[in-house]
Amino acid sequence: MRFSFFMRSLLLHPCGGSIITVRSKTTSGQYVASRSRDPVFEKLMDKYKNLLKVIAIQDLILANPTAEPPSVSIEFLSRLSQKLHLNRGAASFLRKYPHIFHVLYDPVKSQPFCRLTDAAMEISRQEALAINASLPVVVDRLVRLLSMSISKSVPLRAVFKVWRELGLPDDFEDSVISKNPHVFKLSDGHEPNTHILELVQEEGKESLSFEAAVEKWRVVECCEEDCSVDRTEVQFSFKHCYPPGMRLGKNFKAKVKEWQKLPYGGPYEDMVGKKKNKSGVMGVEKRAVAIAHEFLSLTVEKMVEVEKISHFRKCFGIDLNIRDLFLDHPGMFYISTKGKRHTVFLREAYERGRLIDPNPVYDARRKLLDLVLLGRHAALSDSRETDMSEEE
Repeated sequence: MRFSFFMRSLLLHPCGGSIITVRSKTTSGQYVASRSRDPVFEKLMDKYKNLLKVIAIQDLILANPTAEPPSVSIEFLSRLSQKLHLNRGAASFLRKYPHIFHVLYDPVKSQPFCRLTDAAMEISRQEALAINASLPVVVDRLVRLLSMSISKSVPLRAVFKVWRELGLPDDFEDSVISKNPHVFKLSDGHEPNTHILELVQEEGKESLSFEAAVEKWRVVECCEEDCSVDRTEVQFSFKHCYPPGMRLGKNFKAKVKEWQKLPYGGPYEDMVGKKKNKSGVMGVEKRAVAIAHEFLSLTVEKMVEVEKISHFRKCFGIDLNIRDLFLDHPGMFYISTKGKRHTVFLREAYERGRLIDPNPVYDARRKLLDLVLLGRHAALSDSRETDMSEEE
């Protein structure tokens, strides 16, 4: 894509340089490494990388309904240490978070087990209640996701990749899809044991019309009292906020300004059979950016692993490298590589490492993060206070 190559050239070589040289000498890995770091997002992801491990173990514990309370053996977790990225082993990791995990010895089975603490169980319960209370919103998210697809359908396995990010209940096949047969239907895929989630479209009935999340920002921008921006300039614009310390050259600013004015087909606009507009290749790239922006806007925490969103690339008609697309627009997206994964954040949704517009599911998950951040410190202070009182 012409615009992407030009932006990459400016980002990698702000003082100038040949686009052809950048394309031939710069690998995708080098492009990721050369991005401007944002300390706020890096610090947030530093916290999240351990939270993700905690959630993985929590899911394993809660998935064992035969035990009461739910628990798993330390031996079982130890076998999964490498897969869960527990570098020092399961037992060592569990000891780091006494506010979340409680290790106990089962004399009958002659081995140690792990269960969730009362505090962690309460947070899990709060998250489940928040998800169930927001089921109408969940249905809307799924409908919007399908509406962005060219065929109004996506592989079910792709939805399974992002069920947590979309705030779906873990039994969403039954509680959301099966309970809304007038909205969703499952059909067999082209490959064995695969299913396709489709949007039910009644003949003679107009397709649903949605407004993209970016439109709300555009309305606010135009309605502000001190707004000096021309309405026509905001019509196709996206909010930009760059990492602190990032050098923005004149050429870069000029290209972004030109890109902001560029018309494009919205994420919910049906492009089948439509002729390409004057914006051509750059318009196609901008539509891909708009789809990625809307996808992130649909997530609970306005973040997702790049690998997960790439499973929707063909469904959305994006013929571009998703990771490079995010890197080409550092004012809209931020990619962190911490925790052996590439995670993309929607920059405008965050302020000082927190969502500007939080929701009940996010709030519950944030409480679990707070327990992760406590680590062993509070437990150690509690035990010292107990020891002192005993001495007295």
